[in-house]
Amino acid sequence: MTGEPFQFNQVKGKIRALAELAGANDAVLVVPLEATGLESDTGLKDYDDLASLLAGASNEQVSMGRKTIAAFTITVDDVNDWATITLSAPIIWSAPTGNPIAKLLFCYDSDTTTGTDANVVPMLAYSFDSTPDGIDLQVNAHANGLIRLT
Repeated sequence: MTGEPFQFNQVKGKIRALAELAGANDAVLVVPLEATGLESDTGLKDYDDLASLLAGASNEQVSMGRKTIAAFTITVDDVNDWATITLSAPIIWSAPTGNPIAKLLFCYDSDTTTGTDANVVPMLAYSFDSTPDGIDLQVNAHANGLIRLT
């Protein structure tokens, strides 16, 4: 992942609470977005749910599929007055194929057993340019974590 992520307007101030995954069946979904037709960051950050976002100009790269994250590492740093959220393990797509991607969305799903994309809340979007070519694709968090909340 490159650069700093942007936070969707809907979750500003809520990311830590969502990343704690306190619900019985909640998780964070990682959704790859295709490079072709991708809306600008300014347009993307205004969507309040994944269904609306995907109904717009941006397309999910469905050949790779979504990944589910069931746990994060959250570290509070009282000296520097921030909390860092990072991946507990790398995200790996085995032998991915399909159209090139340009973004990875991290979305909160409050109930993975029943909900629809209308109930899935986009939280973070990272630039991630990749052309799936059948070689495993591994995503690691930045050295400063997935996001640092200050």
